[in-house]
Amino acid sequence: TVYAKVLAKKMDEHNTKAYLVNTGWIGGAYGTGKRIDIVATRNIIRAILNGSIENAATEKMPIFNLTIPKELTGVESKLLNPRNAWADSLAYDKQAEMLASKFIENFNVFTDNEEGKRLTQFGPQLSHVL
Repeated sequence: TVYAKVLAKKMDEHNTKAYLVNTGWIGGAYGTGKRIDIVATRNIIRAILNGSIENAATEKMPIFNLTIPKELTGVESKLLNPRNAWADSLAYDKQAEMLASKFIENFNVFTDNEEGKRLTQFGPQLSHVL
């Protein structure tokens, strides 16, 4: 879209980084998990703002194709990788695949041009599900 192109251009021009911060549900499906603690959310934002997140050890988050920190000051490590916060990791995998499939399906409307097609490499990857 036009707005996505403008955003990408501005981010490139100003060497801007973007962070995805989960401020919602963790530890299970809706009704079994809980909201992320506001103190943990504030500590994640603090690490972004003070730059300490840049020095954190990271790992790749499968399915969603994200790089996540393994630890941040004042944040339980299980909150940084949502799979670790679920008591049943297989149930997490099932829910994650369902969510990723929905994201991929919804994003398909933006892949009618070269820019949209190029962006799919940065989103969820479920080649075995397709």
